[in-house]
Amino acid sequence: MAHVRVNGVGLFYETVGAGDPLVLVHGSWGDHHNWEPVLHDLAEQYRVLVYDRRGHSQSERPPGQGSRTEDEDDLGALMEELGFAPAYVAGTSFGASIVLGLAIRRPELFRGLIAHEPPLTGIVAGEQDFRPLMDATDRKIDSVLAHLRAGETQAGARQFMEEVALGPGAWEQLPEQMRETFLRNAPTFLDEQQDPDWAMLDLTALSRFTEPALVTRGTDSPPWFATIATRIAEALPQARMHTFEGAGHIPHVTHPQDFVDAVTRFLQTAGRP
Repeated sequence: MAHVRVNGVGLFYETVGAGDPLVLVHGSWGDHHNWEPVLHDLAEQYRVLVYDRRGHSQSERPPGQGSRTEDEDDLGALMEELGFAPAYVAGTSFGASIVLGLAIRRPELFRGLIAHEPPLTGIVAGEQDFRPLMDATDRKIDSVLAHLRAGETQAGARQFMEEVALGPGAWEQLPEQMRETFLRNAPTFLDEQQDPDWAMLDLTALSRFTEPALVTRGTDSPPWFATIATRIAEALPQARMHTFEGAGHIPHVTHPQDFVDAVTRFLQTAGRP
């Protein structure tokens, strides 16, 4: 276990394996442990870096309102400090948003990228077909945030897991360590949602990223993620798409072998025309 101070914040990180550098960026509520179902297999072929993003678990939580741009800067600085630049960089959910944002601003840090279902709902804000379902989800998230603002952390975390992320009864089925992680990192989810630009991405700027990219989605996720993934893939000059059958928002947890297979196939061919 190790810590390093970059971009003005102390970050926890671990490195494992040998080979081409691969960086994994976790989503909201979680930490580097989210990658455990796939880490061993990936480390057999790659030198893998996992870390806790600012405000999560063993990393520092600075005071004041944060932004996704700060997370992007953290990621870039961490890669440079640890000799992981340029690297292949993979992210899921909010982690994928961070990866894509950094790819726009610092493309020289990348050999390629992998993005699974970034919640960049600003991309589909005008899609009327999604509006009723998205409005219903927004109301649930607003209720979660109200719990967190009131200091009702467990109520907010439980509601998010059962009404937004995983379904009824999911909270009690989670391992105790995972529930503790969600409770510890809940304030950072509130912080992320209060960043006015958290759901936005400049697709025109993204089109200037010319390294290989893999954009993925799950068949069991809300329908707008498929459209977001398609728009992102269309913007990237060297993008491929992959769909995880029977999976949702966290395939690296629910379908780890499928995730490893998709990632390794992409990385093995990323340098070819």
